[in-house]
Amino acid sequence: MISFDEANKIINAEFQNFKIRTTEVNLLNSLNYILAEDVISDINLPPFNNSSMDGYAIKYSEGKSKWKIIGEISAGNYKSFSLTDETTTRIMTGGKIPENCTAVVPIEDVTVQDEFVELNNSSKLIERQNIRPMGDDIKIDQTSVSKNTILNSRHISAAAACGKKKLKVYDKLRIAVLATGDELVDIDETLTGDKIRGSNLYSLLASINEMNMHPVDLRFVSDVKTELESKIKSALDSDIDILITTGGVSVGKYDYVPEIFEKLGVDIKFRKVNIKPGKPMVFGTFNQKDHPIFVFGLPGNPVSSYVGFQLFIKRNIYKLFGVDYQNNFNANLLEDIRKKDSKRNFMRGLFRYDNILKRYFVEKLASQSSGNIVTTSKANCLIVVEEDKNFIEKGESVECIKI
Repeated sequence: MISFDEANKIINAEFQNFKIRTTEVNLLNSLNYILAEDVISDINLPPFNNSSMDGYAIKYSEGKSKWKIIGEISAGNYKSFSLTDETTTRIMTGGKIPENCTAVVPIEDVTVQDEFVELNNSSKLIERQNIRPMGDDIKIDQTSVSKNTILNSRHISAAAACGKKKLKVYDKLRIAVLATGDELVDIDETLTGDKIRGSNLYSLLASINEMNMHPVDLRFVSDVKTELESKIKSALDSDIDILITTGGVSVGKYDYVPEIFEKLGVDIKFRKVNIKPGKPMVFGTFNQKDHPIFVFGLPGNPVSSYVGFQLFIKRNIYKLFGVDYQNNFNANLLEDIRKKDSKRNFMRGLFRYDNILKRYFVEKLASQSSGNIVTTSKANCLIVVEEDKNFIEKGESVECIKI
């Protein structure tokens, strides 16, 4: 049995052997992909000095408070004016400022009468106010969006401003999920006898979709060794990048999965991790025509399966793509925590942020059973309790992982 840190180190090292594929997608189709290039601006943004509000463009002169209106400029409708100390133009938000303009007076700070505008007594005027200078947002040849960014709507806006109709992104990994066990039926089937719904399949497929990877649904297979071997062999012969199985990895009579992995040529790197939940977990690699397939055998307990994906698969995929995935934080305990084993525990918890105290607080959920998936759905984090800690007092700071 190896430690949590050792397991992640092994997985990460093996993932480095994978050659990441790239593709090009239309800008609007790039949402949630991982960017494979820096987006470089082809212009200064804004491309000219412009007004940050509706008002009056003036040539600033200390003590001056009244100007004659000689024209109007709106966004996209620039007219050339050369201002003097005595003149002004109306200007709308985004409008290109005219020649000699050194300040914009907000419309609410002035009084207009006939052809003249006068600064209100209570209003103050300073040079360069309300002017957005050319290149204030970004300058030409600077990076707008960095490589390895998970693209969301704000990144799409920045890329669009730089004239990018297409983006180079990393291709989605094809991740297959196979749920094993005689007890499993699909979620729309009637439960009889000792059957249970195979929720792990849906949890893992949803987790893959959540990462914007490509899920491959291999459905369910019974604990008949020949059927299980045939299903796994077929998966390893396909064009997937990662195979995830759930169930059949412990030491029970019908836990055939590790044995079948080895028989089919999977190079198993480890079989147990010193954690709770999720100790019985298999990781290995299968070389298919110089294309490695990473193989994860997760436990059948729903919470163990979900936590295993979060801790070992999701994190290492993001590392592979160079994503700065920050979901760890510290919080103060709202209650004492005790454990009796020497494993690293990942307890389901609820955290909240206190706006007054400017810190996070967390409490563990009452049930920590690895079979309670509904309880897990109410959690928003995992509380990390390290191997050598059996008691953590209320008020102490603990590491948490957002889920």
